[in-house]
Amino acid sequence: MIEQLPYPSIADYALIGDCHSSALVSREGSVDWCCMPRFDSDSCFGRILDWERGGYCSIMPTQSFESQRRYVGESLVLETKVSTSTGVALIVDFYAHRTVVASAPNSQMIRLIEGVQGHVDLLVEVVPRFDFGELRPWIRSIAEHTHAAIGSNDGLLVWSDTCLRPTGKHELKSVVRVRAGERKHLSVGFFPPEKLDGEVPRIPTPEECIGKLNKTLRWWRKWAKCIQLKGELRESAVRSAIVLKALTYSPTGAIVAAPTTSLPEAAGAVRNWDYRFSWIRDSVFTVSSLGSLGVTKEAERFRHFVERSAAGSADHLQIMYRVDGSRRLPEHELTHLDGYRGARPVRMGNEASSQVQLDIYGELLELAWRWYERRRAPTVDYWRFLHGLVDAASRRWSEPDHGIWEVRGEPQHFVHSKVMCWVAVDRGIRLAEAEHLKAPLARWRRERDNIRRTVETRGYDVRRGTFVRAFDDTEMDAALLLLPAVGFVDYRDDRMVRTVAEVRRCLEENGLVARYRTRDGLSGREGTFLACTFWLAECLAHQGERAEAETVFRRAASTANDLGLFAEEYDVDSGEMSGNFPQGLTHMAHIEALVALASSQRRSEPVGALTSRNST
Repeated sequence: MIEQLPYPSIADYALIGDCHSSALVSREGSVDWCCMPRFDSDSCFGRILDWERGGYCSIMPTQSFESQRRYVGESLVLETKVSTSTGVALIVDFYAHRTVVASAPNSQMIRLIEGVQGHVDLLVEVVPRFDFGELRPWIRSIAEHTHAAIGSNDGLLVWSDTCLRPTGKHELKSVVRVRAGERKHLSVGFFPPEKLDGEVPRIPTPEECIGKLNKTLRWWRKWAKCIQLKGELRESAVRSAIVLKALTYSPTGAIVAAPTTSLPEAAGAVRNWDYRFSWIRDSVFTVSSLGSLGVTKEAERFRHFVERSAAGSADHLQIMYRVDGSRRLPEHELTHLDGYRGARPVRMGNEASSQVQLDIYGELLELAWRWYERRRAPTVDYWRFLHGLVDAASRRWSEPDHGIWEVRGEPQHFVHSKVMCWVAVDRGIRLAEAEHLKAPLARWRRERDNIRRTVETRGYDVRRGTFVRAFDDTEMDAALLLLPAVGFVDYRDDRMVRTVAEVRRCLEENGLVARYRTRDGLSGREGTFLACTFWLAECLAHQGERAEAETVFRRAASTANDLGLFAEEYDVDSGEMSGNFPQGLTHMAHIEALVALASSQRRSEPVGALTSRNST
C-alpha cells in the first residue's frame, strides 16, 4: 500500500520530457514539477517545492491502491499500473514529440487512462500555479471539455474527456470511472496567453492523443537504435543515455544539468541550487559520454551553441547559459515557497554563472579534439574561436578560480582546473600540428610544459606520493579521479594509483565517494556525490582492478530508483537521494563507467550483476 504523505522521496519520481521541457511524476500519479515551455521557465506545477502553493496535476484512484511503473521499452513514456479492490487501470504519461506548426502547443503533456480489469474510480485534478506558485491562474471554459488557464505570460490549454470542471478555486477537477477496455485522455499544452484570448486553438481528439503516443514511441526507439552497445549492459546504458537526451534543449542544442531547482543537497539546509541551465563542463561530459555510445549529433549541436552564445570569442565565454543562449542568470530567493521538506531558500537563477572556472577551456578543446578524431577538421571560424580559448588558457592558468565544484568562498588554485588548462593548450597544439593551422606553437609548448611542471610540484604531495586538491594543500578532491581521463597522467602511473587509494581513504563513505570534505562556508553536510563514485569505478577498471571496479560500480548503481534514474547525491545515513534530480552528470558518469567495464570485460565473465539496482 502506498502511504499518501506530502513530499515523497526524490526516488519516488519519474521523468518525462520532450527535449524542450520536462515534468516529474510521482508514484501516486501526480505531476509535482513541470516547467513549460522550457526547462528554465517558471513552474506551472511545483508542489515538490511547496505542497500547498506549488500546484500539481494528479490522476489518482479514489480508494486505496497499489502501483507498479515502468518505462515503455527504450523510451521516456511512463506507464503506471494502479490496482484497487475493484479493478486495474494503466496511466500512461508522456510529452508529445514536438510538431512545429502554428496551431500546436509549445509543449504538450498527455496523460492517458486505460481500463484493464474491472473498474477503477479516479480523481483527476489540474491545479496550475504560475510564477513558481505565486500566481493562481484565471481558468475559463473555451470549448467543450476545454479550458484555458491564464496568468502573467503563461497560458495552458487543458482538454480532457473526463468532464473536468472548474471548482471556483482556480483549479479543475473530476471523478471518472474507467472500465476494462475504456480509455480517457488528458492533454495539458502550453500556449502564449494571447493565443488563448482570441480564436480557440484546435482541440486535440482522443485519436490524436493515441497517434501522438505512437509517434513519440517511434521517435525514442529510432533514437535509441543509434546506441552502439550490445549485451547485458545495454539496458542500463540506454536508460542513462535517454535521460541525457531528454535534458537537451532541441531548438538550440543546449543541455541542462538537471530539470529541477532547489532540491537540497543537505536536508533542511541552504545547499539548494537551480540547475536548469547549460553548464559548459557538464554539457561536454554529456556529449562525450553519448559519443562513447556512438551518438554524435548532440556534440555538433552543442559546439555551435557555445560558439554562438560566446559570440565566437573566448573573451565573451562564461561557464553557463540559459537554454536559449542568453547570458544573465541572476539568482533570486523565492521567499514565498517552503522548499522541499522545508529546505530553504528556494532559488531561481544561479550566481555561479559569473564565477571564473578555468577548466572550461580544456573541456571545449577536448571536445574539439574528440570531434577531430571523428574526422571533423575545424573550420576557419571554429579554429579562430579555439585559438582564442587556447590563448586564454595559456594566459590565465596561473590565476585562482572557483573550480569544478563552484565553491562560493575565495578562489583557489585547484589542481583540476590547472590540468584542464594544460588540456586546452595540449589539444590546441595537437590540432594545429595535425591540420597545419596557424598558431604560436613555440609559446604554447612552453606554456604547456610550464603548467605540467607546476602541477607536478605544487599540486603534488611528495610525502604521500599523491596529487592534491589545490596548490600547496594536502586535502583530497574526487575531481582528481579525472586526471587520467584527459591524458595528464596514465591510469596505471604509480602517482595515480596512490591518488586513487588516498581519495578512497579520505572521501569514501559506505562505499560511495564525497566530492571533498573541506569546509566550504555553507551549512549542512552534503551527501556523497554519485558521479565521483562512478569515476572511481572507471579508474579502477582502467587500472586492471576489475573485481574492485565492479564492487564500486554496483554500490553506486544501487542508489538508482526502480526506473534507473539517479540524483546528484546520496545520503548514506538516511538511505535517500539528495540534490537535483535526475542529475545529468551522474548519468554521464554511469555511462563512462559502464563503457570502461565493458572494455575490460573478459569474455568468460558474466556481467549481469552490474545492472542490478538493488545489490550492495
